[in-house]
Amino acid sequence: MALARARRGESGMNYWPGFVDALSTLILGIIFLLTVFVVVQFYLQQEVQGKDTALHRLDAQVAKLADMLSMEKAGNTDLQKRLGDLRASLTTAESDRDKYKSLSDSANADLAAAQSERDKYKSLDDSANAGLAAAQGKINDLTGSIQAEKKTSADALSQVEMLNQQIAALRQQMATIQSALDISTKKDQEAQTRITDLGTQLNLALAQRAQELSNYRSEFFGKLRDILGNRPDIRIVGDRFALQSEIFFDTGKADLKPEGHEELDKVATAIIGLESQIPANIPWVLRVDGHTDVRPVIGQFKSNWDLSAARAISVVNYLIEKGVKPTHLVAAAFGEFQPIDTGNTEDAYRRNRRIEFKLTDR
Repeated sequence: MALARARRGESGMNYWPGFVDALSTLILGIIFLLTVFVVVQFYLQQEVQGKDTALHRLDAQVAKLADMLSMEKAGNTDLQKRLGDLRASLTTAESDRDKYKSLSDSANADLAAAQSERDKYKSLDDSANAGLAAAQGKINDLTGSIQAEKKTSADALSQVEMLNQQIAALRQQMATIQSALDISTKKDQEAQTRITDLGTQLNLALAQRAQELSNYRSEFFGKLRDILGNRPDIRIVGDRFALQSEIFFDTGKADLKPEGHEELDKVATAIIGLESQIPANIPWVLRVDGHTDVRPVIGQFKSNWDLSAARAISVVNYLIEKGVKPTHLVAAAFGEFQPIDTGNTEDAYRRNRRIEFKLTDR
């Protein structure tokens, strides 16, 4: 470059070096642009290839969806066909139902016809009796006529023989029918007599067992009265032995109190003694009834039903623990719906809150 400047200084201005520099710069710029173009072309080609791959993938998915749609259409066609078959089956079933209904009506008609035929044969039986009498009269007439004419016709004799055979057959049929009627009448009478005897025996047995159970009930209540003592909170109401709930439970509770255990121990002793006395063929149970007053329950129970049931079950479970057989115990709940005092005083409420023991049959 210094040489060029020296030459320019020597012989004037020389533009060639500047031109060369400008041309070199232009060539470098063109090379740079070509490089950028090549790089951009490469990335564009990669992008186009990626899009082609995605496009092929989408084409494959579309083809798969088309196949699935075809399968779905085929399945829909099968379902339509099955629906048609089911509708045809339903039509056939309804037709069969109507057919069987018609057959049932026909059977009822046949039954009515059979009953009519029975009445008809009964009427024929009566007619046969009349025919027998008429035939006997005809035989007598023919016999007199034959004696008068001295048996002049062989055909008349043959007719008389035929009539005799018919009469004999009719008499045999009448005898068979009469014998069957006599046997049937005798069987009916014997059956009615037997039914009457069985009913009488059953009533006597039931009355006897009821009387025996009543006697045991009286004896049981007497023992309970002797064991528990004459207390105002223990009483007999009809055929039940009633004890106040306060003996066994706190207000609104179904857990037995310790003092209630003592009273139930006495009741269990009486029941166990009763089990050994009542014969095994008398089906008896001791029903434990829980009763409450009419006031709404307060506490863990939803209603007086629940409270009365829980108290009855508590008593039954305790008696079982003390040796009473579960087969002789029943727990029943009556809530507030079986009061013995309909008043609204505290004394009436106290009387209605009770546990009752009833000796009854199963």
